Amino acid sequence: AGRARGTEEPLCFHLDSALVGAVIGRGGTKIKELEDSSGSRIKVTRGTYEAEVKIFGSLDVQNKAKMLIDNAVTSSGQNNRGKILDMKPENNPKKSVINWDSLRENRAKYEAMKWADLPPIEKNFYKESSRTASMSQEEVKLWRKENNNITCDDLKEGEKRRIPNPVCKFEDVFEHYPDIMTNIRKVGFQKPTPIQSQAWPIILQGIDLIGIAQTGTGKTLAYLMPGFIHLTSQPICKDQREGPGMLVLAPTRELALQVEAECSKYAYKGIKSICIYGGGDRRGQIDVVTKGVDIVIATPGRLNDLQMNNFINLKSITYLANEADRMLDMGFEPQIMKILIDVRPDRQTIMTSATWPDGVRRLAKSYLKNPMIVYVGTLDLAAVNTVEQRVVVIAEEEKRAFMHCFIESMKPKDKVIIFVGKKLTADDLASDFGIQGIPVQSLHGNREQCDREQALDDFKKGKVKILVATDLASRGLDVHDITHVFNFDFPRNIEEYVHRVGRTGRAGRTGEAVTLVTKNDWKFASELIEILERTNQV
Repeated sequence: AGRARGTEEPLCFHLDSALVGAVIGRGGTKIKELEDSSGSRIKVTRGTYEAEVKIFGSLDVQNKAKMLIDNAVTSSGQNNRGKILDMKPENNPKKSVINWDSLRENRAKYEAMKWADLPPIEKNFYKESSRTASMSQEEVKLWRKENNNITCDDLKEGEKRRIPNPVCKFEDVFEHYPDIMTNIRKVGFQKPTPIQSQAWPIILQGIDLIGIAQTGTGKTLAYLMPGFIHLTSQPICKDQREGPGMLVLAPTRELALQVEAECSKYAYKGIKSICIYGGGDRRGQIDVVTKGVDIVIATPGRLNDLQMNNFINLKSITYLANEADRMLDMGFEPQIMKILIDVRPDRQTIMTSATWPDGVRRLAKSYLKNPMIVYVGTLDLAAVNTVEQRVVVIAEEEKRAFMHCFIESMKPKDKVIIFVGKKLTADDLASDFGIQGIPVQSLHGNREQCDREQALDDFKKGKVKILVATDLASRGLDVHDITHVFNFDFPRNIEEYVHRVGRTGRAGRTGEAVTLVTKNDWKFASELIEILERTNQV
């Protein structure tokens, strides 16, 4: 209620009384959600057969609220359509029938008004090099097979487009962008990773992309590099954009901070980025955003907060990337949908994930347009082939003793993550090590943000060689020299197992994963055997 509002007259319209419930919701929950999502104030006055709805706020806010109400009414009406039209109250000579066509037309009209004044987008910046263009289909097929068995598909309905040939050298794709080439040489990369080789030609043509590849394969740079080019090649300059041009959504603070670190490492043409996450300095984040940034890297909750309070303009976003791992099982889908209401529909969208379960497919279908998809490795659970996986069947009460024997056998240069199922267990094990004088850090959701960042920094720099962590840290944790993963508790599901194992054996190195299995974990046995068989480790 404390938001600033325009002085426009309220938007008024009438609604069939039978549909008022869809707008108000049980105990007023729906109307409050509509007000929060749109930034408006909504007043509903019930009549015998019709209700009057008034929307207060600026013109943009009114249109947004009207669109949300139309959506709520349409979905409610379609679910209960027969019920509404069959109601015949006595003495109701003027009972109105819902005009669904009119509702849909209004929605389209408000959508068109909302995006009417936005500047055009340029998306295609790809110039295929002669070397890439000269690859025969046999060469392309062989290259994909030899590079982690890449498979590609065009998900567009109807006539399929040609999948671009992969780029084998950085020069094949960035020769016209000397600043990017300078950065690449400075970091010392020899050649693109498989996901980068195949994703870059697709993204730089302006096509939406779904990239499925195991962790540690360079997915972040697969969308960041083309994002830099997209941002700096738009028809309008950034001062006229009135907001950020690129948005990266990440499920956890740690992953968001890692993406920001990559952004800073490959700084391009003075592009400014900010990381927005819960637990960080909200006022400081708001100050930076309102002064103007080019790239926003955010967790959905905090971005939702800034969006709903009108601190950030998302209409200027033309390039959206989503690190989809864990978005669904952390319950972020509603926030993502609210964020997308304010992002222009003709944007370019990239989605990356390490797995491709039904939930992620559904999410992709809802907000990507005619994407291509690139799978690196096997389609399902690409368990890391460079990791030797050991499974130890053990009694629950013997787990600690086994873990201590394992730690004592570590070599001086070894570095291990110990994964546990509960925050309490993480603290408990860390205390155990501390009492024995063994340097250790722990990482879980109950620790203050500054402590989590310190724990990660100590582990990265080698001040501690042991990190005890919950699954919060198992996605997107980017430490290249982890030699061992120790699964003290078996994960909640087999996908989580793959992600934990993926913390070692990164960037071409080998690694080892030790997993303790008790009789309580036997329900996962068949899936675990399947993973081991797939990597020839049974």
